[in-house]
Amino acid sequence: MAFEGLSEKLQGALRKMTGRGRLTEQAVKEGMREVRMALLEADVNYAVAKDFIRKVTDRCVGADVLSSLTPSQQVIRIVNEEMTELMGSTNAKLNWSSSVPTIFMLCGLQGAGKTTMCAKLAGYLIKQGKKPMLAACDIYRPAAIKQLQVVGQQVNVPVFEKGTQDPVKTAKEAIEYARYYQRDVLIIDTAGRLHIDENLMDELLRIQKAVSPTEVLLTVDAMTGQDAVNVAKAFDEKLGVTGVILTKLDGDTRGGAALSIKAVTGKPIKFSGIGEKLTDIEPFHPDRMASRILGMGDVLTLIDKATEAFDEQDAGKFARKGLNNKLTLEDFLDQMQSMKKMGGLRSMISMLPGMSGKDIDVDDNAMKKPEAIIRSMTPKERKDPSILNASRRKRIAAGSGTTVQDVNTLIRQFEQAQQMMKRMMGTKGKKALRGMRFPGM
Repeated sequence: MAFEGLSEKLQGALRKMTGRGRLTEQAVKEGMREVRMALLEADVNYAVAKDFIRKVTDRCVGADVLSSLTPSQQVIRIVNEEMTELMGSTNAKLNWSSSVPTIFMLCGLQGAGKTTMCAKLAGYLIKQGKKPMLAACDIYRPAAIKQLQVVGQQVNVPVFEKGTQDPVKTAKEAIEYARYYQRDVLIIDTAGRLHIDENLMDELLRIQKAVSPTEVLLTVDAMTGQDAVNVAKAFDEKLGVTGVILTKLDGDTRGGAALSIKAVTGKPIKFSGIGEKLTDIEPFHPDRMASRILGMGDVLTLIDKATEAFDEQDAGKFARKGLNNKLTLEDFLDQMQSMKKMGGLRSMISMLPGMSGKDIDVDDNAMKKPEAIIRSMTPKERKDPSILNASRRKRIAAGSGTTVQDVNTLIRQFEQAQQMMKRMMGTKGKKALRGMRFPGM
C-alpha cells in the first residue's frame, strides 16, 4: 500500500507524543523530532520537512492545545491540517479552454507511465461526458505509437498518429482532426528521455508554442521520491507546468514526492495513478490523502468508488430481486465484478478509519475461484442452482479448474446468503426498500 512505511512511523510517533496523559511542550518537541525523521526517511525534501515541523510545533505548543482536555485529538487535527496544506489544500481541477478542443499536453521522463496515463486520463474524461482523442507525438521510443494505439483502443478512444514525421506537425494536424470529428479534448503524448536533456526540452517547447495547450501535465513516478521533485522543478522551469500526475501510488511509495512537489514547485498534483488497470486513476485530494497517511481512512473516496462501480439501474434491479427473494448466482457474479471495480477488498479496507498503514491480511484473489465456478455454469444453472446434481457439479468443477468440494462450498455460501437476505427482507426491510427511489421501483 502507498505510504505504508510513512504511515506506520507517523502514527507511532504521534501515539508516543499523545499517549502520556497531559501534553507538555517537551513532549511535543520530542514527538516532532520523530515525525521529522519519518518524513526524511520517506524522502521528503529537507526544507519542506523542516518547515512542516516548525509550523506544526508552533501550533501544538499553543495555550489552546496544551490546556485542552483532548490534546491528542488537537495534535492529530493540526498535523492533518498542515499535511493537507502541504499537498495543496484542495483538489486542483483541470482547466478547460473556451474553444474546442481543450488540449492537454503530457510530458515526463521515460518509465514514468506517461503513455498509459494518457489512456487512463482519456477513460476518466469519458466518464465525465467528454469526447477525448489521443495524439502520438513520441516518435523515438520503440513501439511508443503502437502502445498508445493499444491502450487507446482499450478505452475506446481514437489515436491520431503520423508515424515518424515531425511531432510538432503531428500535434498541429491532430488539432484539426479533433475539430473535424468533434472531439472536445486532445491529449498529446510527448517523447520522454531517460534523463532531462536539451534536445528533449527543445522539442517539448516547440510543441507547446505550436498548439498552446490549456494544461501542461507532468507525469512523475511517485516511487522515485525526491528525484521526482527534482524532475518537476526542471520541467517547470522550462515549460511552465500547470499540474502534476503522480503514477505508481499503489507501489512501494515512500511519500516524498506527494508531500514535496506542491511545496517545492508550487504546482498542484491533479491526478494519481493507483494501479496497472486503465481504470486505476483518481483525482488527487490532499485532505483525503493526509487522512490515509495518518490512519484516519478515506471514506469519501470509498463512496466515490462505490457510486461509480454500482450502477443505479443495477442497484434497483438487485433490490427488487432481494425484495422478492429471487437472487441468483448471476447476481452473485455481478456483485463480485462491482467489488473488483472498486479496487478489491484490500483497497476498500485500507480506506476505512484505523486501517490505513496496517498489514491487511486479505487475499484479493479470493474471488477468482467462485467467479470461475459461476462462469462454468450454464445460464439455466446460474438462475436455478437447485438443479445442480452430482454430475453437473463434477462437470462445473472440471470446467473451472476447481474441485467438487469447491463447488459445494460456493453453493452452500450462496444458500446462506439467500437465507440472510430473506431474514433482512422482513416486513421492516421490505418497507425500507420500497421507500428507496430506485429506477423502476
